[in-house]
Amino acid sequence: MITSLQIFFEGNVQGVGFRWSVKRVAKGFDVTGWVRNLADGRVELQVSGDEAEVRAFVEAIGQSELRAHIRKQQESALANAPSARGFEIRHD
Repeated sequence: MITSLQIFFEGNVQGVGFRWSVKRVAKGFDVTGWVRNLADGRVELQVSGDEAEVRAFVEAIGQSELRAHIRKQQESALANAPSARGFEIRHD
């Protein structure tokens, strides 16, 4: 079953290589989506794929060196998969 999630990360998540690290983690999983900085200091992640792959990917982010930067993580389901080719860093 395909799952699509939107996750907001709060904490010291900008200016620390967070997006690049998430992209590196994504290379180990069969997921598509994107990650970007938000003006309010949070990082937004949208990801889609097989439910087990998406869950494993999100868990891998939480177990990586990034966990030290994440103070809060808010997750919600998306009705539609994010439009992306592979997994990318957005700069919009």
